[in-house]
Amino acid sequence: MISLDRIKEAHKKIIPYINHTPLIHSDFLSQNRNVRLKLESLQKTGSFKLRGALNKLLSLSDEQKDRGVIAVSTGNHGKGVAYASSLLGIKSTIYMSSMVPKYRKEAIQALGANVEIVGKNSDEADLYAKKISIKENIKLIHPFDDEDIIAGQGTIGLEMIKDFPDVDTVIIPTSGGGLIGGIALALKLQKPNIKVIGVSMKRGPSMYESLKLGKPVDVEELETLADCLGGSIGQDNKYTFNIVKKTIDDFVLVDEDKIAEGIKLNFLEHKLVTEGAAATSIMAVKENLSTHIGENVICLICGGNIESKLFTKLVS
Repeated sequence: MISLDRIKEAHKKIIPYINHTPLIHSDFLSQNRNVRLKLESLQKTGSFKLRGALNKLLSLSDEQKDRGVIAVSTGNHGKGVAYASSLLGIKSTIYMSSMVPKYRKEAIQALGANVEIVGKNSDEADLYAKKISIKENIKLIHPFDDEDIIAGQGTIGLEMIKDFPDVDTVIIPTSGGGLIGGIALALKLQKPNIKVIGVSMKRGPSMYESLKLGKPVDVEELETLADCLGGSIGQDNKYTFNIVKKTIDDFVLVDEDKIAEGIKLNFLEHKLVTEGAAATSIMAVKENLSTHIGENVICLICGGNIESKLFTKLVS
């Protein structure tokens, strides 16, 4: 397990480069509880992914930095690695599958990274990048299954508990497990009784299926409004599966129509532009307004990188 001190050290390293994102109250969701939203959608690059990417790149040796880095991404991880690399003067190449929308490729290129489209899905792109990493001896920055990445994402948990000491429940959009694993450790190593709830879409929830079967399993990557949560956790998973298995208390799945509803709800009720993944956490609360989830709840709004045409269609 990653120590609390390691997460605190990660926070010290990355804080000069990131936003300490706001924690706002949700009147709409606080009908019989106190619900606050942690706005990583307002992080630089529009997502939490910058935290882990920065912590990882700052941990590399000078030789590794000189060689450059590569990453595989559906969007947000690529933006985080590209932005962090540009800050630190490191050359970066991001591999993306043909499933990734064009606007995300263009956004990463705008940050100075080289982008290459390979494979039909994230798993195929990942396999290609691993071969390049070995062949050319270039560091592959994993999107979640890496201790430095996990510690970097865990810095969100430090900010949550600092800004809302009475928090008893957190709801975290979940994909590969680096985000929820890091946050769960940061919270539970300080307050063991905090309840951590994972939430994902019903279409291809890899961590959910892996936890259900008791081991990492591959899932088919399907089209979904929460596409940032797609892809498998990897059968060779080293860290996140075991961390999540030991630290989370519950897992909720959300239908596509509810994800669409959540994007619109975030705009109308919270005045937020959010991507599909970020809508899952608030829908986990909205669909259970009459049940006891917790008294003092934080929903993580993990990102705001949504295509303008899609956003306009959903909110109108």
